This record gives sequence, C-alpha cells and structure tokens, in this order.
Amino acid sequence: MTQPGEYDASMRHALSLAAHGPVTGGNPQVGCVLVDDAGRIVAEGWHRGAGTPHAEIDALSKVEDATGLTAVVTLEPCNHTGRTGPCSVALLEAGVARVVYAVSDPGAHSSGGASTLRAAGIPVEGGVLAAEVEEFIEPWLTAARLGRPWVTVKWASSLDGRAAAADGTSQWITGTAARQRVHEQRAQSDAILVGTGTVLADDPSLTARGDGGELLAHQPVPVVVGERDVPAGAKLRSHPAGLIETHSRDLSLVLEGLFGRGIRRVFVEGGPALASAVIEAGLVDEYLVYLAPTLLGGARTAVGDIGVGTIGDQRRLRITAVETLGEDILITARPRRVSTPEGN
Repeated sequence: MTQPGEYDASMRHALSLAAHGPVTGGNPQVGCVLVDDAGRIVAEGWHRGAGTPHAEIDALSKVEDATGLTAVVTLEPCNHTGRTGPCSVALLEAGVARVVYAVSDPGAHSSGGASTLRAAGIPVEGGVLAAEVEEFIEPWLTAARLGRPWVTVKWASSLDGRAAAADGTSQWITGTAARQRVHEQRAQSDAILVGTGTVLADDPSLTARGDGGELLAHQPVPVVVGERDVPAGAKLRSHPAGLIETHSRDLSLVLEGLFGRGIRRVFVEGGPALASAVIEAGLVDEYLVYLAPTLLGGARTAVGDIGVGTIGDQRRLRITAVETLGEDILITARPRRVSTPEGN
C-alpha cells in the first residue's frame, strides 16, 4: 500500500514531460517515469504524436531491465492495439512491479489497462494528482468523453462589443500583438471553422503565420460550415492543410464528423453568425475574447442572438486568464459547469 503523496513528485515530473508532446492530433499528451524502490527516477518518456511510441514504451526503451520498477504515468495505460500495441501488455512483459496513474482513459476502445494489470497481479493505483492532470489534458479528455472536438470560439471587438464599424469594416480593431497571438492559437488547433458567409464576403486565407508572415509548422485545416460551395478561386482552395467543405449547417453533425477524422481541437473564427450559432447550441468549451480600447457603436455586435430571452437564461462563464497584449486585452473564459447536488 502506498503512502499519501508518495508518488506526487514523480507524477509532476511525468506531467512536465507530457508537455513536450504535441497539443494537436488525435492522441493525448502523456508522460511516464520509471521509479526504483528508493524513489529515484531511472527512466522517463513522453508521447510524441500519432504513430510514435506511447510514453510508457518510450520510458521502457531506456532501461535494459524494468523488473521491479514502478511506472508512474499521467494517463491510464492503454489496453488496445492501434498504430502501436497495448501499453498494459508492454508493462506486464517488462516486469514492472507497480503502476501508478493519474486519470482513467475515457476511450471506449483504449480503456481497461488498469483492469488488465490488476488481473495479472500487478498493484495499480489511480487518481494520483488527478485534478492537475485533468486540467492539463482537459481538451483531449472532453473530446474523448463527448465524441466531438474541444471547441474554442474567438472574437475581437471594441470595448462596447462591436466586431465592425457601421459600414462593415473591421481591419484592424486589435493591434499587432493580439493578431499574432491569434495566429499562434490557430497553430495549436487541428481545424479552424468558418461560415460560408465569411468565406464569400472576406475570402480569408485562415493560415497560421509567424511575425514575418511565414507559415508556421502546423496549419489547422479550414472547415467551412454551410450549404454553399466555396468558390473555385477562393484562397481556401490553396490552403496548405487542404479544405473540408461540410455542406451542412448541423453543427453537432459537423463536429461529430471532424472527431471521426481524428480532429480534437477546433478553433471557431467565422464571424458573429457562426459564433452565435455555436454558443446557442451549447457546444463551446472555451472563449477567447480580444478587447481593443476603442468604441464603435452601431449594430454590428461580436455576438448575436444566442437564445437568451431573460436574465435567468444568461450563459455564465468563469474567467480563467486575463492578459495584456500591447494595448489590447485577451480574456479567456469557460462555461460554468452546473454541479449536481450529492445524492442526486
């Protein structure tokens, strides 16, 4: 039986290793350390993306003999064969004496590693620093549990909530630093959603670019929501990541389809109509609101009707971060989750 807090330091180190992995793609960021009886870390590893060794396999590859060691891993070892074999079996065959993990794998096909290990007589402890690890991989966990990507909605507006002037012009409300941050956030997403109205009106490129205008290493695939075709000469037709035309307004169906393609993070940057529709449908996991110190007035608000008819229906958020970017402010917020009273 382990003592409370015995593996906290090892788990935090495993979590720091997980951060080296890519945030995009269908797989989670996972870290693993192998610890001896004295609590010393003798090997470590992390997952570098789809098709590469999982964190446990990466750590095991760095020791000649893992017999008697304890594997401390941020996510329950997987129990299925995909592009790689099951980590539960690899740990068994390596002769580890104990497995400690933080968060259970929610996958319908990949979960069950802890049960497999226990059935083979290996002591397994779950839930170590679970809250910290849950927060770190919340986007991936949310996608796995809901069967749809984690959805981030971004908009830029004046302090009075306007996304454009009365004549429709909107370039640029925010400054250079804020606009560059948006490009970085695009690069941390698997896909970027835009409505057909925005495509037809603005002909956006929706690429992720650096300070000098160069393309960043990772590009989100543009996804056009709506029934109309993207024009033949549109910039999106030459996007480096390709183009997905949904020919649908059914947002739940669109997101389900993207999940099936391995897309786990979606960045919504398609104007007030699409942003409002996603919010009204209750599909937003995170808000990125860029506020510029200016006033525009008029009717061109950043968000339109979201189904709030009375104050009791307001969509409460919790602010998770506030950042100054030049003269602009970036507010990051997430929906407040409704808690269920104990016993219900």
